[in-house]
Amino acid sequence: MSSWAALRTELDRWADAGLRADFWWRDDDAVEPSPALDRLLALRSSRDLPLALAVIPAPAGRALAGRLRAETGLKVLQHGYAHHNHAPDGDKTIELGSHRPVAKVMAELRVGRRKLEELFGRQFIAVMVPPWNRIDDTVIAALARADYRGLSVFGARAHRFAAGRMLQSNVHLDVMNWTTRRFLGARPILKRAVLHLHLRRSGEADRREPTGLMTHHLAHDRAGWDFIARFLDETGGHPAARWVGSGIAFRGPAKADPGHGRAA
Repeated sequence: MSSWAALRTELDRWADAGLRADFWWRDDDAVEPSPALDRLLALRSSRDLPLALAVIPAPAGRALAGRLRAETGLKVLQHGYAHHNHAPDGDKTIELGSHRPVAKVMAELRVGRRKLEELFGRQFIAVMVPPWNRIDDTVIAALARADYRGLSVFGARAHRFAAGRMLQSNVHLDVMNWTTRRFLGARPILKRAVLHLHLRRSGEADRREPTGLMTHHLAHDRAGWDFIARFLDETGGHPAARWVGSGIAFRGPAKADPGHGRAA
């Protein structure tokens, strides 16, 4: 069975069980308008799918806000503050770690949040996407106290709430091989997709957490873009699948409805 056939078979099993498999899409590292961003937005628009764009606050400006203003179905998330590594040599890269006082980390994040609120208005929702998908527990707790709505990292969540009432909805499918900085390949990505869907369907993973696709528009080669387009089509065209926006991903599952396709 091909990898694509395995994905369709797993979704068929969701349909046979009377279940709906929600997906959501997060793209990281947005800073300014670019041909790659235009390609991402055109891909999203052509399929009328919701998209969460993780924007780095420090370098972002009015040019990006102007480019996104007319994009319906798009929400802006906060991608740390400056995407700077503060770990010492030899440690894993991290911006929101324990290497600095949590008060200093949060002071930066508050500045970044205010900037995104001013630039993007209602397009912005207070969800933290840590650079490199790494964050210290002390920062998570501080985010919850600061009334952040959500947190998104990589991998199946262990708990629905990261801290307090701050919901966690993660991504599970990384299109990139970061060692080579090229497309990872369809087979390993689809294997992960089928596994996460199976675990959700069987109850071994939280069924309420949408399966998250993570893309990086500035990093994709042609093979990566081609895969993303096909993945959106294969899932979006299946009656058991629905692509949801971050508004749903960060408030839990929507009420049951007879339709599939997209939801904001």
